[in-house]
Amino acid sequence: MSIAGSLRAEEPLSLREAQQLAASRSGQLLAQDAATRAAREMAVSAGQLPDPVLKLGIDNLPVTGPDRLSLGRDFMTMRRIGLMQELPREKKRLLKTERFERDAERAQAQRQLALAGLQQGTALAWLERYYAHAMRALLQQQLEETRLQEQGADIAFREGRGAQADVFAARAAQIELDDRLSQIDRQARNASLMLARWIGADANRSLSGEPMWKTMRDNSHPDAMLSAGELRQHPKLTLSATLVEAAETEARLAQANTKSDWTVEAAYQQRGPAFSNMVSIGISIPLQWDPKNRQNRETAAKLAAVDEARANDADNLQAYEAEVRSLINDWQTGKERIARYTAQMIPVARQRSAAALTAYRVGKGDLASVLAARRDELTARIQALGLELETARLWAQLNYLKPDNSIGPSAFAVTSESSKGQP
Repeated sequence: MSIAGSLRAEEPLSLREAQQLAASRSGQLLAQDAATRAAREMAVSAGQLPDPVLKLGIDNLPVTGPDRLSLGRDFMTMRRIGLMQELPREKKRLLKTERFERDAERAQAQRQLALAGLQQGTALAWLERYYAHAMRALLQQQLEETRLQEQGADIAFREGRGAQADVFAARAAQIELDDRLSQIDRQARNASLMLARWIGADANRSLSGEPMWKTMRDNSHPDAMLSAGELRQHPKLTLSATLVEAAETEARLAQANTKSDWTVEAAYQQRGPAFSNMVSIGISIPLQWDPKNRQNRETAAKLAAVDEARANDADNLQAYEAEVRSLINDWQTGKERIARYTAQMIPVARQRSAAALTAYRVGKGDLASVLAARRDELTARIQALGLELETARLWAQLNYLKPDNSIGPSAFAVTSESSKGQP
C-alpha cells in the first residue's frame, strides 16, 4: 500500500466520502453513461440521409450468335454506372433522431435512479455501522461498571458485609451484557460487510461525523415533498415519464410512415464506339396498397402503446406518492418517539437507577435491585439508539429519493464530451 493509501486508511470515513467512493467504484453508473453516449451517437447518425448506392452493371449482353459476349458490336449492349439515393422525409429523420434522444434521456433517468440507490444503500450501511458502534460503546461502559460492582460484591461477601446472592446477581448481569455485546458485534460486522459491498476495503476505516437525519427538512413542510412538481423530479417518476415520451415519439414516427419515401436514381450507359452513349434518370415510390391493414394498423398499435405508457405513468405516480407519504409519516413518528425517550423515559430510568444505588449504599436496598434498575436504564438507552437507527434509515430513504449530484462523477460532463463537434 502506498503512503497516501496508508494515510487515507487511518483517516475516519465520513458518510459523504463513503458515497463518493461508492460512486467512483460503480460499474452501473459507467454502464448508463456508456448507454447515454451510444444513444446520442445514434441520434446524430439517424438524422442523416442514407448512404448513396453505387450501381455497376452491363445491360443487354449477347450470349448467343456471332456477337456473343461482345461489349461493343450490338447496339443494345451498354456498360452502366449509376447512383441511387433514398430520400426519407425530413420529418422522419427528425423523429428518428428524437427516438434516440429519448433513449438517451431514459439512460440518464436510469443512471439517476442507480445513483440514488447507490447513495441510499451506502448511507444505510454507514448508519448501521455507526449505531452498532454507538450501542457497543454503551454496552462496554455498562459492562465495566458491572464488573466493578461484581468485584465489590465479592469483597463485601468475603468480609461478611454482603450477601452471596449479590455476587451471583452481578455475575449474571455481566454474562447477560457479554451476550448482548456479542450480538452487537455481529451487527457491526454485518454492517461493515454491507458497507464493503459499496466501497471495498475502505469499509474497515473508523467513522467520522454524525448522522444528519435530525435536521432533515426541518425548515420545510412535508407537503412540499408531495407536490406533483417535486415528485416528478424523482428519477423513478422521471424514468416513467421518459417511457411515455418515447412511446409518443414512436407513434409520431408511425404516423409519418404513412407517407412513402422517394428514391432517385441516375445512370450513365456506355455503348460501343459506333453507337451513342445514354443517360437514365428514375424515381421510385413505394405503393401502399393496403394501408388499412398495414400502416394504419401499425399507427394504431403505437397509439395504444402511448395509452399504456400514460396509464402506467399515472399509476406509478399514485403508488409513489403513497410510498413517500408513508415514509414521511414513519419519519415524523420516529422523531416524536425519540423526543419522548430523550425527555422522559431515559431521565426517569436514570433517576430510578440513582435512587436504587443510593438505597444500596445506605443499606436500605440490595445489589440485585441496583442491577435491575441499571439494566432497565441500559435497555431504555439501547431502545433509544435502536429507534434513532430506525429513524435514520427512514431519513436515508427519504433524503435519497433523489440523488445528490454533487457526490460522485457527473454524468452530464461525460456525455457532453461525446457531443462536441457533432452537428
